[in-house]
Amino acid sequence: MTVEGRTWAGTTLTDRRAMRRRQLLDAGLDLLGSGGSGAVSVRAVCRQSKLTERYFYENFADRDELILAVYEGVVEDAHRALVEAVDTAGKGAGARAEAAVTAFVTLILDDPRKGRVLLLAPLADPALNRRGTERIPMFAELVREQLSDKTDEGDRAMTATALVGGLANLFTAYLGGGLDVSRERLIAHCVRLVLGANALHS
Repeated sequence: MTVEGRTWAGTTLTDRRAMRRRQLLDAGLDLLGSGGSGAVSVRAVCRQSKLTERYFYENFADRDELILAVYEGVVEDAHRALVEAVDTAGKGAGARAEAAVTAFVTLILDDPRKGRVLLLAPLADPALNRRGTERIPMFAELVREQLSDKTDEGDRAMTATALVGGLANLFTAYLGGGLDVSRERLIAHCVRLVLGANALHS
């Protein structure tokens, strides 16, 4: 049996390593999602996770690698929520738009840490800013797939990119306290924007 496969207190070394990585990522999410980029340091993450620096460096080369991993985890959550919402929505552009917007708003508001990591933290951290820019095409592609195909791909791509940027700014303003509207009103407005964009291609 390999060292990784040996059990101690009912868990293998591989399991314990995965658990420690999860603890560090959870601590990073707490810190980045509450205090922003400036709140995240190796020492703060270790204190929050109750792990030593030895275990931190066993998983991450430095603080930037950790926050990028935290960010990517939230991006994956958002992407999965959107795909699942569209796949399980009723027929019609309206049903898909409402399902997708509701799923995204639920993600960023029910766990505000994720909303801040996804939308606010990249504004202050250069590494996250670059990664956020790199992730725009992935979300734009989800939108493009839902647009009417009666116009050429170039127009659909431009509309999808513009819509993702506009919605991101809207959600950022909402999370930052700049918009005093209810969740329901926010969702309804975003759905109208999505459907209005789709109408450009009908």
